[in-house]
Amino acid sequence: MGSHTRGKRVKILQVASSDLAGGAERSSRNLAEAYREIGHDSWLAVGQKRTSDPNTFKIPNDESRNAIVRAIDRIRKDHEPSIRRIRGLGRLASIVRKLAEPSRKLATAFGQEDFEFPGSRKLLDLTPTPPDIVHLHNLHGSYFDLGILPELSRRVPTILNVRDAWLMSGHCAFSLECTRWKSGCGKCPDLTLYPAVARDATSFNWQRKRAILAASRLYVATPSQWMMDRVNESIIAPAIIESRVIPNGVDTRIFFPGDRSSARRNLGMGIEDDAHVLVVAAYSLRNNVWKDYATLRAAFEILGARSWSSRLIILALGETSMTERIGSAELRFVPFQPDSARLSDYYRAADMCLHAARVESFGNVLIEARACGTPVIATAVGGIPEQVRDFRECGAKSATGVLVEPENPAAFASAVTTLLLNPDLRRTIAANGLHQVQNEFTLALQTERFLSWYREILHE
Repeated sequence: MGSHTRGKRVKILQVASSDLAGGAERSSRNLAEAYREIGHDSWLAVGQKRTSDPNTFKIPNDESRNAIVRAIDRIRKDHEPSIRRIRGLGRLASIVRKLAEPSRKLATAFGQEDFEFPGSRKLLDLTPTPPDIVHLHNLHGSYFDLGILPELSRRVPTILNVRDAWLMSGHCAFSLECTRWKSGCGKCPDLTLYPAVARDATSFNWQRKRAILAASRLYVATPSQWMMDRVNESIIAPAIIESRVIPNGVDTRIFFPGDRSSARRNLGMGIEDDAHVLVVAAYSLRNNVWKDYATLRAAFEILGARSWSSRLIILALGETSMTERIGSAELRFVPFQPDSARLSDYYRAADMCLHAARVESFGNVLIEARACGTPVIATAVGGIPEQVRDFRECGAKSATGVLVEPENPAAFASAVTTLLLNPDLRRTIAANGLHQVQNEFTLALQTERFLSWYREILHE
């Protein structure tokens, strides 16, 4: 990292949907902060700004809309208390606002993806000085005009960090078993997959994206080879100048091992020192279609059907709900934790971290947990096997976690039982996992890898 502080200062603009949400948003914010810490000019442009960070700029989409929309927004802001008091007035204002952009409303009603975000065209004007590099993260989330990509990539070197399949599909962030994204979409089997569309215009959406990408020149990064393989089969491929697999990194100043008893006390949840504690963490855990809560829930029932020497507590982060009793197990739901320091205490308090997914390009949860000295059990899908070495495949001395086949609750429950009943094995896997993260998946390494690439691009 020291070489970067002595080298030429780089001006970097990261672009993301928000500065405070799930793994992708946290990753972009972490990179922006890490660049600043080592002496670079680093900013973050977002669709929704939820922090007070002066180096984070909200993309001015609403401020760039037509005069009628701006007037409605001004009235709603100036008279918010009165609008709230009169039943139905807020809804009426929303309807009138939509009618003020008739072409946009009509297009979305017919299933066309919404690219009408005019503030995107002011992206390069948001920063105090023009950026040398623009680093784009997830571009879905109702904030970015994809149509600016050709011009943007001509004006400044542009890195596209591909973490999901939205850019290569007719609407969805991942298509699960469907492979129509390779040939043009249309006849979509599930219009409700996020981001959902009202009607099947997926072929039109795919063709429009292909045309935009064909006119763009992009540097493409993915967090896993699995994701890069999909990119190379997709409509993104013709736009690529150069591509690299750069894994996500975890900030080991926040996520680090600590005393488990102290972590449990810090949570203030009355968890005994001898309790068996499992942690699950995912944004909107039960309703997240990319995760597999159904498999976890069935595994919990298997675990709850047996007796344990100590209380079995499952901490499910990412939901607000009442505590459930599942046989001998206690399932406690915990709201999404935006504070990384608080999140790290949940990992440190747990005996192991469980991660079930239907599809996953990387899985930040898995490096966060291992950085805290907590062993992981995960579904062997997507890019996960690239970062977790299964103890049944390579033996306990080299294992950094446990992998189970998808949609197999019995396998999940069996893996949990094995680690709970074998504390020595659990400690060995935890130590290996920690060592692997510290050597391969730190934020410092991710920052260094991207900065090295930025400099190569700028030199070229």
